Amino acid sequence: MKIRRFSASDEQGVIDVILPIQREEFGIAITAEDQPDLRAIPEFYQTGDGDFWVAAAGERIVGTIALKDIGGAEAALRKMFVAPEFRGREHGVAAGLLDALLAHSERRKIEAIYLGRPRSFSPPIGSTKRTALSKSPEKTCRRAFRSWASIRNSMFVGPN
Repeated sequence: MKIRRFSASDEQGVIDVILPIQREEFGIAITAEDQPDLRAIPEFYQTGDGDFWVAAAGERIVGTIALKDIGGAEAALRKMFVAPEFRGREHGVAAGLLDALLAHSERRKIEAIYLGRPRSFSPPIGSTKRTALSKSPEKTCRRAFRSWASIRNSMFVGPN
């Protein structure tokens, strides 16, 4: 399994991992067309301090995570999905994706990462609908996020 930045050739693989989770697991009647960001990832996420990463098992995309730059050294964590058969600590997909996002956030000096999900999703352990993770000057974003270990090793999702 390899974590890497999204490239244009990943577009269909990203859609193929996200849509079944939204539709089948969460019962949301949604299409790729309802989410124009899925067809414009470079323009929507890979601008400013934002980015988009995929987890690939061979040629297959098995996980995604995005950081949307919202200005003022703040960003939103979005599109974190992991295919069901690649969930769990033994696979390390969610943790690897989150590590990539946090390392990028540190390099870009992001001071707050906002987590948000639609009301139709039940919250993961230890989270709320919208939570800001702010770092103080003496703490890195990674240290601040370590207290969220349950998220690192679970399936934190959101079709935002």
